[in-house]
Amino acid sequence: MPTDELKQDRPPASLALTALRVPAVAVAFWITKGLTTGMGESSSDYLVHRLPPVVAVALGGIALAAALALQFAARRYVPWIYWLAVAMVGVFGTMAADVLHVGLGVPYFVSTAFFAVSLVVVFAAWYGCEKTLSIHSIYTTRREAFYWAAVMTTFALGTAAGDLTAVTLHLGYFASGVMFAVVVAVPAVAHRWFRLGAIPAFWLAYIATRPLGASFADWMGVSHARGGLDLGAGPVSLALILLIAGFVVYMTLNPTAEDIASRQPAEQTR
Repeated sequence: MPTDELKQDRPPASLALTALRVPAVAVAFWITKGLTTGMGESSSDYLVHRLPPVVAVALGGIALAAALALQFAARRYVPWIYWLAVAMVGVFGTMAADVLHVGLGVPYFVSTAFFAVSLVVVFAAWYGCEKTLSIHSIYTTRREAFYWAAVMTTFALGTAAGDLTAVTLHLGYFASGVMFAVVVAVPAVAHRWFRLGAIPAFWLAYIATRPLGASFADWMGVSHARGGLDLGAGPVSLALILLIAGFVVYMTLNPTAEDIASRQPAEQTR
């Protein structure tokens, strides 16, 4: 995904030593993001079937809070901390979407619409306060709070949308995964050939990676009767965790130029 427009909102000169708090957008970023979406889906499914649902959701919420506390305390991009937070968002975002449908009986059409409207509200509030949605402008606590609110909402939206196409619309998990793979490619094509801005292109692709990864994770984990490979949620989750760890190690040892720049000491920010 091209990132030229995403880079336009850099820290002003007075904040030249302020560290960015999110990674550069590169191939490894998109692969790892996709893996965390699948891991969030399979891990959530595993936990809610092995533990009482209330306990599973509570543990997911505690893990997310702890991971975000680490991320905000770091005040700069640290690969393992950042991707731990993304992974926990993936797990809890799945649980949040599932609670609406399984726990409260809300149809997937309704929950998908609800999370879509919620995301619009988050983006509107973010832009209203900061005049940008660029992830390359995340160098204050307030902007990072908006960023993580958007990330969490995209995960919940993607979970509901993936279940909507796979279950309610009866496409099945594999077909849904293929469909969302095409959807992910649309913003890149639109950016390159139809001048779609890099910032909306990024967020559209970011949203679509959630149901993409979740659909394929479900396809690998669910039973043959449900159209899956019947590998089980536990083994799928473990495999994805190991792959994520491998990519985090790779990104730690091979940082991009932007990630190196983001490791500058941070000044006091609002």
